[in-house]
Amino acid sequence: MAGRITIVEVEEIVETGAMEPDSVHLPGIYVHRIVLNANPEKRIEKRTITESK
Repeated sequence: MAGRITIVEVEEIVETGAMEPDSVHLPGIYVHRIVLNANPEKRIEKRTITESK
């Protein structure tokens, strides 16, 4: 709410009403730009530890 410009990166653009309102984390009134990235590189960090013997 305090930012001058809010940019949202999305995987898919859907029609109005296609999503449940409770699943939206940022209301559209705060979004100024939308960037479509249909194939994002999803980096998942995994924490691995070695068991002590």
